[in-house]
Amino acid sequence: QTHKLKLGHASSAESSQQVALVKFAELVKERSKGEVEITVYPGSTLGPDAQLINLTRGGSIDIAVSGSTNFNGMVAQTAALELPFIFRDNKHAYDVLDGKVGQGLLDELGKHNLKGLSYFENGWRVMTNNRRPMLTPDDAKGLKIRSTPNPYHIQAFQLLGMNPSPMAIAELYGALESKAFDSQEHPLPVFWSSKFYEVQKYLTLTNHAYSPTVAVMNKPKFDALSPQHQKVIVDAARDAVVFHREFNAKDNQRILTDLKKLGIQVVEQPNMAPFRSMMAPVRQSYAEKNGVELLNAIDAVK
Repeated sequence: QTHKLKLGHASSAESSQQVALVKFAELVKERSKGEVEITVYPGSTLGPDAQLINLTRGGSIDIAVSGSTNFNGMVAQTAALELPFIFRDNKHAYDVLDGKVGQGLLDELGKHNLKGLSYFENGWRVMTNNRRPMLTPDDAKGLKIRSTPNPYHIQAFQLLGMNPSPMAIAELYGALESKAFDSQEHPLPVFWSSKFYEVQKYLTLTNHAYSPTVAVMNKPKFDALSPQHQKVIVDAARDAVVFHREFNAKDNQRILTDLKKLGIQVVEQPNMAPFRSMMAPVRQSYAEKNGVELLNAIDAVK
Protein backbone atom coordinates (compact mmCIF):
# COMPACT_ATOMS: atom_id res chain seq x y z
CA GLN A 1 0.00 0.00 0.00
CA THR A 2 1.36 3.40 -1.01
CA HIS A 3 0.63 6.37 1.23
CA LYS A 4 0.41 9.59 -0.76
CA LEU A 5 0.77 12.65 1.46
CA LYS A 6 0.27 16.35 0.71
CA LEU A 7 2.60 18.91 2.29
CA GLY A 8 1.85 22.64 2.15
CA HIS A 9 3.92 25.70 3.10
CA ALA A 10 3.78 29.45 2.47
CA SER A 11 7.37 30.08 1.32
CA SER A 12 8.00 30.57 -2.39
CA ALA A 13 8.98 27.86 -4.84
CA GLU A 14 12.45 29.51 -5.02
CA SER A 15 12.98 29.45 -1.24
CA SER A 16 15.48 27.34 0.69
CA GLN A 17 12.45 26.02 2.59
CA GLN A 18 11.23 24.45 -0.64
CA VAL A 19 14.69 22.98 -1.36
CA ALA A 20 14.74 21.40 2.12
CA LEU A 21 11.19 20.07 1.91
CA VAL A 22 11.84 18.49 -1.48
CA LYS A 23 14.88 16.85 0.17
CA PHE A 24 12.58 15.62 2.98
CA ALA A 25 10.17 14.12 0.43
CA GLU A 26 13.06 12.43 -1.42
CA LEU A 27 14.42 10.90 1.81
CA VAL A 28 10.98 9.58 2.78
CA LYS A 29 10.39 8.03 -0.64
CA GLU A 30 13.84 6.45 -0.75
CA ARG A 31 13.80 5.08 2.81
CA SER A 32 10.23 3.76 2.57
CA LYS A 33 11.09 2.13 -0.79
CA GLY A 34 8.36 4.18 -2.43
CA GLU A 35 5.66 3.18 0.06
CA VAL A 36 5.32 6.76 1.38
CA GLU A 37 5.26 9.61 -1.14
CA ILE A 38 5.07 13.29 -0.20
CA THR A 39 4.09 15.97 -2.72
CA VAL A 40 5.24 19.46 -1.70
CA TYR A 41 3.02 22.49 -2.44
CA PRO A 42 4.91 25.80 -1.92
CA GLY A 43 3.84 29.45 -2.09
CA SER A 44 0.55 29.20 -0.13
CA THR A 45 -0.90 27.05 -2.95
CA LEU A 46 -2.95 25.15 -0.37
CA GLY A 47 -3.68 28.30 1.65
CA PRO A 48 -1.90 30.83 3.90
CA ASP A 49 -0.25 29.70 7.15
CA ALA A 50 -3.24 29.72 9.50
CA GLN A 51 -5.37 27.84 6.98
CA LEU A 52 -2.61 25.29 6.30
CA ILE A 53 -2.41 24.47 10.00
CA ASN A 54 -6.20 24.17 10.34
CA LEU A 55 -6.46 21.98 7.24
CA THR A 56 -3.72 19.74 8.63
CA ARG A 57 -5.48 19.48 11.99
CA GLY A 58 -8.66 18.53 10.12
CA GLY A 59 -6.91 16.05 7.84
CA SER A 60 -7.53 17.71 4.44
CA ILE A 61 -3.75 18.23 4.23
CA ASP A 62 -1.33 15.72 5.70
CA ILE A 63 1.68 17.88 6.58
CA ALA A 64 2.17 21.63 7.07
CA VAL A 65 5.36 23.60 7.65
CA SER A 66 4.82 27.03 9.16
CA GLY A 67 6.59 29.63 11.29
CA SER A 68 6.53 28.83 15.02
CA THR A 69 4.63 32.09 15.62
CA ASN A 70 1.63 30.57 13.85
CA PHE A 71 1.32 27.91 16.58
CA ASN A 72 1.22 30.39 19.49
CA GLY A 73 -2.60 30.28 19.61
CA MET A 74 -2.50 26.54 20.32
CA VAL A 75 0.64 26.26 22.43
CA ALA A 76 1.33 29.69 23.92
CA GLN A 77 4.83 28.69 25.05
CA THR A 78 6.03 28.38 21.43
CA ALA A 79 6.21 32.20 21.47
CA ALA A 80 9.39 31.87 23.57
CA LEU A 81 11.27 30.59 20.52
CA GLU A 82 10.96 33.92 18.70
CA LEU A 83 11.49 36.32 21.58
CA PRO A 84 14.09 38.99 20.77
CA PHE A 85 17.64 37.86 21.57
CA ILE A 86 16.50 34.65 23.35
CA PHE A 87 19.14 32.67 21.45
CA ARG A 88 22.83 33.54 21.71
CA ASP A 89 23.91 32.06 18.37
CA ASN A 90 23.23 29.21 15.91
CA LYS A 91 24.59 26.52 18.20
CA HIS A 92 22.40 27.65 21.09
CA ALA A 93 19.28 27.74 18.88
CA TYR A 94 19.95 24.30 17.41
CA ASP A 95 20.77 22.72 20.78
CA VAL A 96 17.50 24.05 22.23
CA LEU A 97 15.34 23.01 19.27
CA ASP A 98 16.94 19.58 18.80
CA GLY A 99 16.98 18.80 22.52
CA LYS A 100 14.48 18.32 25.33
CA VAL A 101 13.07 21.85 25.18
CA GLY A 102 12.22 21.64 21.49
CA GLN A 103 10.83 18.12 21.77
CA GLY A 104 8.65 19.16 24.70
CA LEU A 105 7.00 21.85 22.58
CA LEU A 106 6.51 19.44 19.65
CA ASP A 107 4.85 16.98 22.05
CA GLU A 108 2.44 19.70 23.25
CA LEU A 109 1.09 19.97 19.70
CA GLY A 110 -0.21 16.39 20.08
CA LYS A 111 -3.09 17.77 22.17
CA HIS A 112 -4.22 19.68 19.06
CA ASN A 113 -4.39 16.78 16.57
CA LEU A 114 -0.87 17.45 15.30
CA LYS A 115 2.27 15.33 15.37
CA GLY A 116 5.28 17.66 15.68
CA LEU A 117 8.05 16.33 13.42
CA SER A 118 10.94 18.80 13.47
CA TYR A 119 12.05 22.43 13.25
CA PHE A 120 13.10 23.61 9.81
CA GLU A 121 14.90 26.92 9.52
CA ASN A 122 13.36 30.22 8.65
CA GLY A 123 16.53 31.80 10.04
CA TRP A 124 17.78 34.89 11.84
CA ARG A 125 15.47 37.83 11.27
CA VAL A 126 17.10 40.94 9.83
CA MET A 127 15.72 44.44 9.39
CA THR A 128 15.30 46.29 6.10
CA ASN A 129 13.80 49.67 5.30
CA ASN A 130 13.50 52.35 2.66
CA ARG A 131 14.42 55.42 4.66
CA ARG A 132 17.93 55.22 6.19
CA PRO A 133 20.66 52.85 7.33
CA MET A 134 19.79 51.44 10.76
CA LEU A 135 22.80 51.77 13.08
CA THR A 136 21.17 52.73 16.39
CA PRO A 137 17.69 52.41 17.95
CA ASP A 138 17.12 56.08 17.01
CA ASP A 139 17.29 55.09 13.33
CA ALA A 140 14.28 52.79 13.87
CA LYS A 141 12.04 55.52 15.28
CA GLY A 142 8.95 56.36 13.25
CA LEU A 143 9.37 53.58 10.67
CA LYS A 144 6.19 51.76 9.67
CA ILE A 145 7.16 48.08 9.86
CA ARG A 146 5.30 44.96 8.81
CA SER A 147 5.45 42.52 11.69
CA THR A 148 4.28 38.99 12.32
CA PRO A 149 1.07 38.72 14.41
CA ASN A 150 3.29 37.76 17.38
CA PRO A 151 2.38 40.24 20.18
CA TYR A 152 5.94 40.09 21.54
CA HIS A 153 7.35 41.16 18.15
CA ILE A 154 4.84 43.99 18.03
CA GLN A 155 5.84 45.08 21.56
CA ALA A 156 9.55 44.93 20.65
CA PHE A 157 9.09 47.21 17.64
CA GLN A 158 6.97 49.64 19.67
CA LEU A 159 9.76 49.83 22.27
CA LEU A 160 12.05 50.94 19.43
CA GLY A 161 9.57 53.68 18.49
CA MET A 162 8.42 51.93 15.30
CA ASN A 163 4.83 51.55 14.08
CA PRO A 164 4.31 47.79 13.62
CA SER A 165 1.35 46.17 11.91
CA PRO A 166 0.81 42.52 10.92
CA MET A 167 0.18 41.52 7.30
CA ALA A 168 0.26 38.24 5.36
CA ILE A 169 3.57 37.79 3.54
CA ALA A 170 1.74 37.29 0.23
CA GLU A 171 0.58 40.94 0.39
CA LEU A 172 3.84 42.45 1.65
CA TYR A 173 5.66 43.15 -1.62
CA GLY A 174 2.81 45.38 -2.82
CA ALA A 175 2.61 47.14 0.54
CA LEU A 176 6.34 47.96 0.45
CA GLU A 177 6.12 49.04 -3.18
CA SER A 178 3.21 51.41 -2.44
CA LYS A 179 5.07 52.66 0.67
CA ALA A 180 2.24 51.58 2.99
CA PHE A 181 5.19 50.18 4.96
CA ASP A 182 8.75 51.57 5.18
CA SER A 183 10.23 48.48 6.70
CA GLN A 184 10.02 44.70 7.10
CA GLU A 185 11.98 41.98 8.91
CA HIS A 186 12.53 38.46 7.68
CA PRO A 187 15.46 36.06 7.45
CA LEU A 188 17.76 36.63 4.45
CA PRO A 189 16.49 33.61 2.44
CA VAL A 190 12.91 34.96 2.67
CA PHE A 191 14.00 38.51 1.82
CA TRP A 192 15.79 37.13 -1.25
CA SER A 193 13.20 34.65 -2.53
CA SER A 194 10.38 37.19 -2.04
CA LYS A 195 12.38 39.82 -4.03
CA PHE A 196 11.86 42.45 -1.34
CA TYR A 197 15.24 43.89 -2.42
CA GLU A 198 13.36 45.41 -5.37
CA VAL A 199 11.34 47.59 -2.97
CA GLN A 200 13.81 48.13 -0.07
CA LYS A 201 17.15 50.01 0.06
CA TYR A 202 18.80 49.40 3.43
CA LEU A 203 19.56 46.11 5.18
CA THR A 204 20.92 45.69 8.72
CA LEU A 205 21.96 42.26 9.98
CA THR A 206 20.21 42.75 13.31
CA ASN A 207 19.69 38.99 13.91
CA HIS A 208 17.19 40.19 16.52
CA ALA A 209 15.26 36.91 16.64
CA TYR A 210 15.76 33.38 15.38
CA SER A 211 12.79 32.09 13.48
CA PRO A 212 12.19 28.34 13.21
CA THR A 213 9.46 26.77 11.12
CA VAL A 214 7.63 23.75 12.52
CA ALA A 215 6.79 20.66 10.48
CA VAL A 216 3.57 19.04 11.71
CA MET A 217 1.53 16.08 10.47
CA ASN A 218 -2.11 15.24 11.04
CA LYS A 219 -1.84 13.06 14.17
CA PRO A 220 -4.48 10.42 13.36
CA LYS A 221 -2.84 9.88 9.95
CA PHE A 222 0.59 9.63 11.53
CA ASP A 223 -0.71 7.22 14.19
CA ALA A 224 -2.30 5.03 11.50
CA LEU A 225 1.06 4.44 9.78
CA SER A 226 3.22 1.43 10.61
CA PRO A 227 5.96 2.04 13.20
CA GLN A 228 8.53 1.67 10.39
CA HIS A 229 6.89 4.37 8.28
CA GLN A 230 6.51 6.64 11.32
CA LYS A 231 10.24 6.30 12.01
CA VAL A 232 11.09 7.00 8.35
CA ILE A 233 9.08 10.25 8.42
CA VAL A 234 10.48 11.53 11.75
CA ASP A 235 14.09 10.62 10.90
CA ALA A 236 13.83 12.08 7.38
CA ALA A 237 12.35 15.32 8.79
CA ARG A 238 15.31 15.66 11.17
CA ASP A 239 17.91 14.82 8.54
CA ALA A 240 16.33 17.32 6.13
CA VAL A 241 16.60 19.98 8.86
CA VAL A 242 20.38 19.44 9.11
CA PHE A 243 20.57 19.68 5.31
CA HIS A 244 18.49 22.91 5.44
CA ARG A 245 20.72 24.57 8.03
CA GLU A 246 23.89 23.74 6.10
CA PHE A 247 22.31 24.94 2.84
CA ASN A 248 21.27 28.26 4.45
CA ALA A 249 24.70 28.85 6.01
CA LYS A 250 26.30 28.75 2.55
CA ASP A 251 23.45 30.45 0.74
CA ASN A 252 23.28 33.44 3.11
CA GLN A 253 26.81 34.47 2.04
CA ARG A 254 25.81 34.27 -1.62
CA ILE A 255 22.65 36.29 -0.94
CA LEU A 256 24.61 39.07 0.81
CA THR A 257 27.08 39.27 -2.09
CA ASP A 258 24.27 39.43 -4.64
CA LEU A 259 22.32 42.04 -2.64
CA LYS A 260 25.37 44.32 -2.55
CA LYS A 261 25.76 43.93 -6.32
CA LEU A 262 22.13 45.03 -6.67
CA GLY A 263 22.90 48.23 -4.73
CA ILE A 264 21.39 47.31 -1.36
CA GLN A 265 23.27 49.13 1.42
CA VAL A 266 24.21 46.51 4.02
CA VAL A 267 25.19 47.11 7.64
CA GLU A 268 26.89 43.80 8.44
CA GLN A 269 28.02 44.20 12.04
CA PRO A 270 25.70 46.59 13.85
CA ASN A 271 26.18 47.19 17.56
CA MET A 272 23.08 45.42 18.89
CA ALA A 273 23.79 46.06 22.60
CA PRO A 274 21.60 49.22 22.72
CA PHE A 275 18.74 47.35 20.97
CA ARG A 276 19.11 44.34 23.28
CA SER A 277 19.07 46.52 26.41
CA MET A 278 15.61 47.85 25.47
CA MET A 279 13.97 44.41 25.23
CA ALA A 280 13.60 43.41 28.92
CA PRO A 281 9.87 44.38 28.96
CA VAL A 282 9.19 41.85 26.17
CA ARG A 283 10.62 38.98 28.16
CA GLN A 284 8.68 40.23 31.18
CA SER A 285 5.41 40.22 29.19
CA TYR A 286 6.02 36.63 28.14
CA ALA A 287 6.87 35.57 31.71
CA GLU A 288 3.73 37.19 33.14
CA LYS A 289 1.57 35.18 30.74
CA ASN A 290 3.45 31.88 30.54
CA GLY A 291 5.84 31.75 33.52
CA VAL A 292 9.63 31.66 33.47
CA GLU A 293 10.17 27.89 33.36
CA LEU A 294 10.69 27.63 29.59
CA LEU A 295 12.81 30.82 29.47
CA ASN A 296 15.07 29.42 32.18
CA ALA A 297 15.29 26.06 30.39
CA ILE A 298 16.39 27.85 27.19
CA ASP A 299 18.93 29.99 29.07
CA ALA A 300 20.33 26.86 30.77
CA VAL A 301 21.21 25.13 27.48
CA LYS A 302 24.95 25.76 27.03
